Amino acid sequence: MVQNIIIFLIFAVAVAYMGQVIYRSFMPNKNAGCAKGCGSCSAIDFSKIQKDLEKKAV
Repeated sequence: MVQNIIIFLIFAVAVAYMGQVIYRSFMPNKNAGCAKGCGSCSAIDFSKIQKDLEKKAV
């Protein structure tokens, strides 16, 4: 009986963890610059890139 309760608790924790991982994969990180949520996009200055492209186009 005790073994079944322990197994059920381990299973419940695993399901909760997987639910959290799946939930976070679909919810974008508010600090990130894109939907991937990795935060690496914030290091890129898109306005500077746009200005450089406009200068080259002229």
